[in-house]
Amino acid sequence: MIRAFIRGTGSYVPNNVVKNDFFESVGSSDEWIYKNLGIKERRIAKGEVTSDLAAKAGMRAIENAGLTPMDIDLIIVATATADRQAPSCACFVQEKLQAKKAVAFDLSAVCSGALFATSTGVQFITSGMYENVLVIGADTFSNITDWTRRDAVFFGDGAGAMVLSRTNEDKGFMDFLLYTDGTGKDHFTIPAGGSEQPASENSIKTGQHFFQMNGPEVYKTAIEVVPKCIKKLLERNRVTIDQIKCMLPHQPSIKILQEVARRVEMPFQKVKTNMDKYANTSGGTIPIILDEVSRNDEFRRGDLVLFAAVGAGWTWGSALYKW
Repeated sequence: MIRAFIRGTGSYVPNNVVKNDFFESVGSSDEWIYKNLGIKERRIAKGEVTSDLAAKAGMRAIENAGLTPMDIDLIIVATATADRQAPSCACFVQEKLQAKKAVAFDLSAVCSGALFATSTGVQFITSGMYENVLVIGADTFSNITDWTRRDAVFFGDGAGAMVLSRTNEDKGFMDFLLYTDGTGKDHFTIPAGGSEQPASENSIKTGQHFFQMNGPEVYKTAIEVVPKCIKKLLERNRVTIDQIKCMLPHQPSIKILQEVARRVEMPFQKVKTNMDKYANTSGGTIPIILDEVSRNDEFRRGDLVLFAAVGAGWTWGSALYKW
């Protein structure tokens, strides 16, 4: 049986650090942010666009895999903050990497983007169509943040990447479970800039190009749908939560992750987090934490790893991986 395994990982975050005390001017504080969100600081891009972050993370993943850009057959970039509306961010990345043989396209599922893109890349490999797929999650939410509002505290900029390759060995991605519920489309959204509300003088003046979020609804939905998804995925693969080495989740807030862990009965020390350093990097979160844990040599052959995410739309899902 052909499987897709993670051959290499990489990540990149901007050098510019913005600490929590920056947000005192909008009525927040370091104490509140860290207690409720688990964030101490975040990275904000200066002079770099999303494709810059994505290409640097992608190159590190390619090198970690022992490959060259010319070995890559497909590039999938999961992002909600592409350089332009057209062409895709992936086209910019392909050019910057000089991955001239690679097909390239974007995938949009916001904070679930990297998980959805990984699932897509796996299908291209297991079908036999491609051998090496570069999946990148990258966002620069600083460009769609109203820095005068309290919800500016949530996001940071960053990118993570993984090279997926074909294998016949007993390792790699075992299963995915993905969901969408379009009734949640207004609880996290960027109202203007698309065909529904094209850019205008009024849309700019009224801040319609910044993200708008219903925080309580995000929390309520995440703690409900993600645990159910995880439990169903484990049940259909006849795996217990005790058999899981660790969970590599999207990084929405520390309280969401704590409640998800409680509901699936996973000790929180098995939940890998880095939001204290980077905040929520949207599409970048899962591949960034994957790169950190992998490079720390925390995995052993045969370890079962759980991935989980929830994002705007609503979109959510989980994946099971055998190291």
